[in-house]
Order: sequence, then structure tokens, then C-alpha cells
Amino acid sequence: MAENTEKTRYSDSELLEFKAIILEKLRIAKEELSALTKTLSNSNANGTDDTAGTFKTLEDGSATLEKEQTNQLAARQKKFIDNLEAALVRIENKTYGICRETGKLIQKERLKAVPHTTLSIEAKNKQY
Repeated sequence: MAENTEKTRYSDSELLEFKAIILEKLRIAKEELSALTKTLSNSNANGTDDTAGTFKTLEDGSATLEKEQTNQLAARQKKFIDNLEAALVRIENKTYGICRETGKLIQKERLKAVPHTTLSIEAKNKQY
């Protein structure tokens, strides 16, 4: 029997494959977020007490900028984690891998590269 009907969803075994990929990415992302959070909670003890006031001011400005950048990275990482967790919910609902614009299956290669995506390449390209 030839399979000429287009698949409307990924099989349970395929969903398990994607789940494993997502869980691994989630583990790594949470570790990175934890590291960023630790960086933010550590006070800046670089020993600038014995340097001239000018250098202290420069150091403080640099530390503030670095903290802002770390905050942005942490926020981006948190959003990534939220997106991965939402993808796990879609796997449980068996709606994972279906483009929210076209209703067609998103290519496996795309899902492996960007496992939290909800758009096919076709739909993504239409956004631009």
C-alpha cells in the first residue's frame, strides 16, 4: 500500500525522539541560566579599593554595563527555556511539529535545529 497521503502529525516514536532532543537542550539551558544567575548575584569584588577614584568610577561603569548584558542574556535564556517547555506540552498534546500558520508538518531538520519552533520555513519566510 503506497503512502501518498501527507502526514498530519509526527508518530509517537518521532515525538519521543524530539522530546529527548528538547530535554537535553532544556538541561543545558537551565545550567546556563543558573550560571548567569550566580554571576548576577555575586558582588563585584575585584579589589578596586586601593586604586585611584577615577579608575573606581570606570570600573563601576563597566560593572554596570556587564551586569545589564548578563541580565539580558539571562532574560533571553529564560525565554528559551519557556519556549522549550511549551514545545514539551505540544509533544504531550501530539501537536508538536505542526506549523501554526500553514497547518503542515515542519521539516524534521528544522525541528532538530530549532526544536521550539512553531513555524515552517515557508511560513517564516512569509513574515519578512
